[in-house]
Amino acid sequence: MSIQRLYTAKAKATGGRDGRALSSDNVIDLPLSTPKEMGGPGKEGATNPEQLFAAGYAACFDGALNLVARLEKTPISGSTVEASVSFGKDGDNYGLAVDLHVNIPGMEQEQAEALVAKAHQVCPYSRATRNNIEVNLSTSTNA
Repeated sequence: MSIQRLYTAKAKATGGRDGRALSSDNVIDLPLSTPKEMGGPGKEGATNPEQLFAAGYAACFDGALNLVARLEKTPISGSTVEASVSFGKDGDNYGLAVDLHVNIPGMEQEQAEALVAKAHQVCPYSRATRNNIEVNLSTSTNA
Protein backbone atom coordinates (compact mmCIF):
# COMPACT_ATOMS: atom_id res chain seq x y z
CA MET A 1 0.00 0.00 0.00
CA SER A 2 1.32 3.41 -0.93
CA ILE A 3 -0.14 6.51 0.67
CA GLN A 4 0.05 10.07 -0.57
CA ARG A 5 1.17 11.83 2.59
CA LEU A 6 -0.78 15.02 3.26
CA TYR A 7 0.41 15.62 6.81
CA THR A 8 2.93 13.99 9.13
CA ALA A 9 2.76 14.35 12.92
CA LYS A 10 5.96 13.84 14.85
CA ALA A 11 6.37 13.04 18.52
CA LYS A 12 9.17 11.74 20.67
CA ALA A 13 8.88 9.66 23.81
CA THR A 14 11.62 9.23 26.37
CA GLY A 15 11.59 7.06 29.45
CA GLY A 16 8.95 4.62 28.19
CA ARG A 17 5.66 4.45 30.06
CA ASP A 18 7.07 6.52 32.94
CA GLY A 19 8.75 9.19 30.86
CA ARG A 20 7.57 12.06 28.71
CA ALA A 21 5.91 12.59 25.31
CA LEU A 22 6.71 15.67 23.25
CA SER A 23 5.40 16.68 19.83
CA SER A 24 7.79 18.28 17.37
CA ASP A 25 5.87 21.59 17.61
CA ASN A 26 5.86 21.45 21.45
CA VAL A 27 2.03 21.60 21.57
CA ILE A 28 2.07 18.24 23.34
CA ASP A 29 4.48 18.05 26.24
CA LEU A 30 3.13 15.48 28.65
CA PRO A 31 4.46 13.42 31.51
CA LEU A 32 3.72 9.70 31.18
CA SER A 33 2.99 7.27 33.97
CA THR A 34 2.07 3.61 34.03
CA PRO A 35 -1.40 3.25 35.62
CA LYS A 36 -1.59 1.67 39.06
CA GLU A 37 -3.81 -1.06 37.56
CA MET A 38 -0.80 -2.12 35.50
CA GLY A 39 1.60 -2.05 38.44
CA GLY A 40 2.89 1.47 37.90
CA PRO A 41 2.89 4.58 40.06
CA GLY A 42 -0.12 6.17 38.33
CA LYS A 43 1.28 9.66 38.89
CA GLU A 44 -1.36 12.37 39.10
CA GLY A 45 -1.30 14.77 36.15
CA ALA A 46 0.37 12.22 33.87
CA THR A 47 -1.13 10.37 30.91
CA ASN A 48 -0.36 7.07 29.23
CA PRO A 49 -0.27 5.65 25.70
CA GLU A 50 -3.77 4.19 25.99
CA GLN A 51 -5.29 7.57 26.87
CA LEU A 52 -3.47 9.21 23.97
CA PHE A 53 -4.65 6.48 21.58
CA ALA A 54 -8.23 6.81 22.88
CA ALA A 55 -8.22 10.58 22.30
CA GLY A 56 -6.83 10.22 18.79
CA TYR A 57 -9.20 7.41 17.81
CA ALA A 58 -12.26 9.26 19.19
CA ALA A 59 -11.41 12.48 17.34
CA CYS A 60 -10.61 10.68 14.08
CA PHE A 61 -13.78 8.57 14.23
CA ASP A 62 -15.98 11.62 14.87
CA GLY A 63 -14.34 13.30 11.88
CA ALA A 64 -15.06 10.24 9.71
CA LEU A 65 -18.65 10.16 10.97
CA ASN A 66 -19.21 13.79 10.05
CA LEU A 67 -17.60 13.24 6.63
CA VAL A 68 -19.89 10.28 5.90
CA ALA A 69 -22.92 12.28 7.04
CA ARG A 70 -21.97 15.19 4.75
CA LEU A 71 -21.41 12.90 1.77
CA GLU A 72 -24.82 11.33 2.35
CA LYS A 73 -26.38 14.76 2.82
CA THR A 74 -27.57 13.70 6.26
CA PRO A 75 -27.16 16.61 8.64
CA ILE A 76 -25.90 15.73 12.10
CA SER A 77 -25.07 18.02 14.97
CA GLY A 78 -23.47 17.45 18.33
CA SER A 79 -22.13 13.95 17.70
CA THR A 80 -19.74 12.56 20.28
CA VAL A 81 -17.41 9.58 20.25
CA GLU A 82 -16.13 8.06 23.46
CA ALA A 83 -13.24 5.64 23.04
CA SER A 84 -12.28 3.19 25.76
CA VAL A 85 -8.90 1.60 25.11
CA SER A 86 -8.06 -1.44 27.20
CA PHE A 87 -4.59 -2.92 27.66
CA GLY A 88 -4.42 -6.59 28.54
CA LYS A 89 -3.01 -10.05 28.07
CA ASP A 90 -3.36 -11.79 24.72
CA GLY A 91 -1.95 -15.25 25.29
CA ASP A 92 1.74 -14.80 26.08
CA ASN A 93 1.71 -11.24 24.71
CA TYR A 94 -0.07 -8.00 25.43
CA GLY A 95 -2.74 -6.41 23.31
CA LEU A 96 -5.36 -3.70 23.04
CA ALA A 97 -9.14 -3.70 22.75
CA VAL A 98 -11.25 -0.67 21.87
CA ASP A 99 -14.87 0.13 22.64
CA LEU A 100 -16.24 3.07 20.67
CA HIS A 101 -19.52 4.57 21.83
CA VAL A 102 -20.99 7.00 19.31
CA ASN A 103 -23.89 9.30 20.14
CA ILE A 104 -25.76 11.14 17.40
CA PRO A 105 -28.48 13.21 19.10
CA GLY A 106 -31.94 13.31 17.59
CA MET A 107 -31.39 10.70 14.87
CA GLU A 108 -33.33 7.48 14.37
CA GLN A 109 -31.38 4.56 15.89
CA GLU A 110 -31.23 2.51 12.69
CA GLN A 111 -29.97 5.47 10.63
CA ALA A 112 -27.37 6.32 13.29
CA GLU A 113 -26.09 2.73 13.35
CA ALA A 114 -25.79 2.76 9.55
CA LEU A 115 -23.73 5.97 9.64
CA VAL A 116 -21.49 4.56 12.38
CA ALA A 117 -20.90 1.39 10.35
CA LYS A 118 -19.92 3.47 7.32
CA ALA A 119 -17.65 5.71 9.41
CA HIS A 120 -15.94 2.55 10.72
CA GLN A 121 -15.07 1.65 7.12
CA VAL A 122 -13.70 5.15 6.39
CA CYS A 123 -11.88 6.12 9.62
CA PRO A 124 -8.09 5.75 9.26
CA TYR A 125 -7.77 4.47 12.84
CA SER A 126 -10.44 1.84 12.19
CA ARG A 127 -8.72 0.83 8.98
CA ALA A 128 -5.34 0.60 10.74
CA THR A 129 -6.69 -1.54 13.57
CA ARG A 130 -9.00 -3.77 11.49
CA ASN A 131 -8.19 -7.46 12.05
CA ASN A 132 -5.42 -6.42 14.45
CA ILE A 133 -7.31 -5.57 17.62
CA GLU A 134 -10.82 -6.03 18.92
CA VAL A 135 -12.99 -2.97 18.19
CA ASN A 136 -16.57 -2.91 19.48
CA LEU A 137 -19.07 -0.28 18.31
CA SER A 138 -22.16 0.94 20.13
CA THR A 139 -24.50 3.69 19.04
CA SER A 140 -27.03 5.89 20.82
CA THR A 141 -29.21 8.82 19.79
CA ASN A 142 -29.64 10.62 23.10
CA ALA A 143 -30.30 14.35 22.99
